[in-house]
Amino acid sequence: MEYLDFELPIKELEDQLDKCLVIGQESDVDVTDTCQQIKKKLEDTQKYIYKNLTAWQRVQLSRHPNRPYTLDHINALCGDTFLELHGDRGFKDDKAMIGGLGKIGGQSFMIIGQQKGYNTKTRQYRNFGMANPEGYRKALRLMKMAEKFGIPVLSLIDTPGAFPGIEAEERGQGEAIARNIIEMIRLKVPIIVVIVGEGASGGALGIGVGDRVYMLENTWYSVISPESCSSILWKSWDYKEQAAEALKLTSSDMKKQKLIDDIIPEPLGGAHFDRETTFKTVEKYIMKGFNELKDLSTQELVAQRMDKYSKMGEYKE
Repeated sequence: MEYLDFELPIKELEDQLDKCLVIGQESDVDVTDTCQQIKKKLEDTQKYIYKNLTAWQRVQLSRHPNRPYTLDHINALCGDTFLELHGDRGFKDDKAMIGGLGKIGGQSFMIIGQQKGYNTKTRQYRNFGMANPEGYRKALRLMKMAEKFGIPVLSLIDTPGAFPGIEAEERGQGEAIARNIIEMIRLKVPIIVVIVGEGASGGALGIGVGDRVYMLENTWYSVISPESCSSILWKSWDYKEQAAEALKLTSSDMKKQKLIDDIIPEPLGGAHFDRETTFKTVEKYIMKGFNELKDLSTQELVAQRMDKYSKMGEYKE
């Protein structure tokens, strides 16, 4: 298990508990009471740390290397029913954006999402979860296919942003994202969005318009990452913690601002501490959202979605 900086007190207590148990096994000394005391202190420390996380600490948890990625969620939710579909029919197949058909609870979904890598080789293969224009065009192709056959769309977001390379801009990165946003607003099937990790900038918005938008508890959703915000405002990454607080990017901040519909709770310590419970909870929220939307007519669905997004923010005409 890898530990973040703020989790080191937990690691120390776990090490103490392990040593205490070893002493009890290898000697005649009764260490039961001591082990119980350490275990109690460990539980109290875990509760205190994870119930009082700062915005920056939640950003760190969302990037934890052991955290389940999009394909982990898909495999857990769909089992062997998931059929991946490839290509944008214009340029190539973007490996950072995956999509395909799968069944969750007996209901078919068109599932799209960004996929990160697990090690150096797969991170390069997946372009660190940063999609190019062809990735967003692939996602749009699959959403339009879902609309044609009346299949609801499930979008799983986990990206540090759309790929900022010059070749992406040359192929129309901004246009591809903008096209997805306008097409998703008027898509005639239910759209459920779940932010499972990082939700950064237009990279997230390109597949982020939905009738129901949920965030896992230790994820973030913002127009810019804390590091990039810090580098722009303070010309240094050293102020990333201040930037994270100022951006109001946590799930609770998003809920207060009415930019998402609900927060999906995570096990104590984060989604990676108990993946099975996380997957079951995510499935419960997906099916809850679908059941709320399935009986709406296409006109009601689109009207409600447009009304939902037109109410976001403040403006004067």
